[in-house]
Amino acid sequence: MEGAMELGGAGKDAAFLVISALSLVASFFFRSSLPFDPAWVAIVLCGLPIVVGAAIALVTEFDVKADVLVSLAIVASIVIGEYDAAGIVAFIMQIGSFLEEATVRRARAGIERLVGLTPRTARLVGEGAEQLVAAERVVAGQVVRVLPGESIPVDGTVLSGETSVDQSVVTGESMPVDVRAGDVVYSGTLNQLGSIDVRADRAGDDGSIQRMVRLVRSADAGKSPVVRTADRWATVIVAAALLIAVFTWVATGEVIRAVTVLVVFCPCALVLATPTAIMAAIGNASKRGFLTREGSAMESLARTTHVVFDKTGTLTTGVPTIASLEAVSPFDPRSMLELAASAERKSEHPLGKAIVEGAESRGCALSDPERFDVLVGRGLTATVAGRRVAVGNAELMASESVEVAEDALARAQREEAAGRTAVFVSCDGRLAGTIALADGLRDESAHVVSDLASMGLVPVLLTGDNERTARTIAAQAGIGEVHAACLPEDKMAYVQRIEAAGGKVCMIGDGVNDAPALRLASVGVAMGGVGSDVAADASDIVLVDDGLSGLAHLMALSRRTLRTIRVNLSFSMALNVAATALAATRALGPVGGALVHNIGSVLVIVNSALLLRWRSR
Repeated sequence: MEGAMELGGAGKDAAFLVISALSLVASFFFRSSLPFDPAWVAIVLCGLPIVVGAAIALVTEFDVKADVLVSLAIVASIVIGEYDAAGIVAFIMQIGSFLEEATVRRARAGIERLVGLTPRTARLVGEGAEQLVAAERVVAGQVVRVLPGESIPVDGTVLSGETSVDQSVVTGESMPVDVRAGDVVYSGTLNQLGSIDVRADRAGDDGSIQRMVRLVRSADAGKSPVVRTADRWATVIVAAALLIAVFTWVATGEVIRAVTVLVVFCPCALVLATPTAIMAAIGNASKRGFLTREGSAMESLARTTHVVFDKTGTLTTGVPTIASLEAVSPFDPRSMLELAASAERKSEHPLGKAIVEGAESRGCALSDPERFDVLVGRGLTATVAGRRVAVGNAELMASESVEVAEDALARAQREEAAGRTAVFVSCDGRLAGTIALADGLRDESAHVVSDLASMGLVPVLLTGDNERTARTIAAQAGIGEVHAACLPEDKMAYVQRIEAAGGKVCMIGDGVNDAPALRLASVGVAMGGVGSDVAADASDIVLVDDGLSGLAHLMALSRRTLRTIRVNLSFSMALNVAATALAATRALGPVGGALVHNIGSVLVIVNSALLLRWRSR
């Protein structure tokens, strides 16, 4: 019910914004032919809530923020008959408020998605019988049974059985992990093949998924909001405007002179300086595949010192592919690959699928296996065209009495040292060759890392993968700082450490396990194509086309945006001071003051609009 009410409120706000935009267009083009100025619709729908809210906050809490400045701008514009200006200021500020509220709703939705990954039930094993219970009722020390296709409900140790577990939700790795008795498994991960009995070491609210939910919530609460420049200066500006107006009235005895001071001091340009630049930058970024979900991300991105990358699905494609083929005579690479791919045609394992897809892309003629047996943790055996084919690791080759020569073993070790997975293929008890598979680096990754480093940023790799694979990928991408075997809390701790030391982190990731760090970082960037919905909901920016190539442009755009904001602020403050001095000395009347007031706002908007077409070199 609460979610429905929030959705209804968001829909009403969006409808008011649309109506206000149409009224401003009508005011600009058709005002002379209408019985009243349509800009009043925008003033009432967008401006009235701002003025009322600012008045209440000022009276009850003496809270002087940008809304007081906006209220002054709206009221002064109405006094001098500039209804368009009043409506435009109110409309732009309400857009900002709408986006901020939408960000809060997205953060809540991301947590709800994460909660949805939590296993609901567990098969409790006791005295030879199974009992289906709610997962939160399991306590440490109890044993649960997990069947193929089920989520593991606890963090624990495997007591019996063998299987492959998809741990991507926790570690971010796309490759399933083979587990057997004595290995550790995590709640929320997926049991793919065999049945296993697991002793609960951590259960209930202490499981991996539950801890991740708490991490995302704590990161969301601890992420400090970007304070608007207008907010920081609001008290000073309001006090200065009122004091100068009163002084002018007392000194000249002319009320019109005091009103002129308020008109020219009314900080429309100052209020518009930041939101117009941010909106233009967001438009520029969207044309290059960046969906900016939070406006303040552009300001934060400009101050970034460290760019932290996840590995799988971010720097790499996230999909294993064939890296090399080594055949043993009398087999050649193609015939060896055809045998392996035919044996793997019914396999659901990512490595098996990669072998089949690699063979098909090479035009190999494949046949369905006559028999097919999966040996968890070792590989598989199959009968292909009457021949017994085995595809798997050295342990499988030994069980099949296949002799693996020293040079073949050494080659496999070299592949493993390079971060690849080596798979042996045998046919009728004889080694046919080796297939090396790897999650390859994206074509643009090394170039992007180099560009970011040249901008003075520190590239860092945080991954749940092992040290050897992590360092191999980091070397290929040109990243010097590497942290491997990271759980979600490890990634979050690294971000906290950097930002506590005064740095600013841009975290780039794609998986559920990246969500806490994405939410905590100054700026979180999620890979939209291969990434999870949870990661996207936790981020500030989403790469819609799933490519890193425009990342350097985004960084440069953010810095340009910050410079534009500073120019806008400096110009608007200088204009206000000069115009106020002219108004107080009678050199500028109300009409001239209104003209200066509007020219300042227009120039700020035009300067910001230049960002729409800006390109980095």
